[in-house]
Amino acid sequence: MVSAVGPISPAPSFTQRFVNLALTRLGAEVLSASDEFFASRDRLIEPQAPVFYPDAYDDHGKWMDGWESRRRREGGHDWCLIKICPGTIHGFDIDTSFFTGNYPPGARIDGCMNFDGDPDPLDDSQWTPLTEMIELQGDSHRYVEVSDRGLWTHLRFNIFPDGGVARLRVYGVAHRDWSCHDPAEEVDLSALLNGGRALACNDMHYGHMCNLILPDRSLNMGDGWETRRRREPGFDWVILRLGHAGRLRRAIVDTQWFKGNYPAACTLYGGVFDDAAEETISPDSEGWKEILPRAALGPDQEHEFKELRDVGTVSHVRLDIHPDGGVARLRLFGHRDPDFACPR
Repeated sequence: MVSAVGPISPAPSFTQRFVNLALTRLGAEVLSASDEFFASRDRLIEPQAPVFYPDAYDDHGKWMDGWESRRRREGGHDWCLIKICPGTIHGFDIDTSFFTGNYPPGARIDGCMNFDGDPDPLDDSQWTPLTEMIELQGDSHRYVEVSDRGLWTHLRFNIFPDGGVARLRVYGVAHRDWSCHDPAEEVDLSALLNGGRALACNDMHYGHMCNLILPDRSLNMGDGWETRRRREPGFDWVILRLGHAGRLRRAIVDTQWFKGNYPAACTLYGGVFDDAAEETISPDSEGWKEILPRAALGPDQEHEFKELRDVGTVSHVRLDIHPDGGVARLRLFGHRDPDFACPR
């Protein structure tokens, strides 16, 4: 548990190094709320940033882009029950954007692990506090780091006593039960739902690096990783941590939707790095081994590379794109190494 008071700025590193487990495309859902009179609970986990329309009103009053309860006239507090993509949690972003005179002064987040159904939000025995009371301010982001590395499937987001919150982001690592997986089976070791995550990149001006390992093919050009136009020598790069260390056999580099802005070529490198190295890992780190020599790419298509160089077990992969551009998805297929522990 942590004690959190006042806004923190700028955004801490966990907002970049971990994925938002409260994405609907990962199966997240706001299941219920004590009250949603002014603004729907579903908006709390909408993927896009909140907006504000000064002249927008509905039958209940001012339209707000978030979850907002009515003014509480009795004791108690309001809450939302949220099903997340199962995983370990490293931090939260409680966003009160545009809520100025109607934000809750405080919040607390509880967790529950229940793969068999949905917990009762009113039964305290089912819940474990993940934070202490968090002091909130209006129209701001409140970042809260979490040290508990338990596995969670549901959250109870409590606000005290009432009010509105625009968005809740839940940053962590998706859970994959590798004990049920045959090491001889080929699997996408980079997939977000298998615990993969994007750690660092030199640029993501147009599209976030985490999009590379989302499930399914991309929705549009904004649903991939895209860098700005490079006006200087060099190349762009992104570093991924695999969901489980293993030996890679083949790769798919998908440039779907990128027609005039795809990279001319790509290369892949692999290596083994420990947790301590992740804060400083870069293309210059010692230990990178080339697993795919420079290969030409084309527009709006999947490129399958069926024979990667076998450099042994790797835990991290670096994709270099030459010189810049956009990649929709990256799939890295191989066999997990059972002698390596699964990262959390």
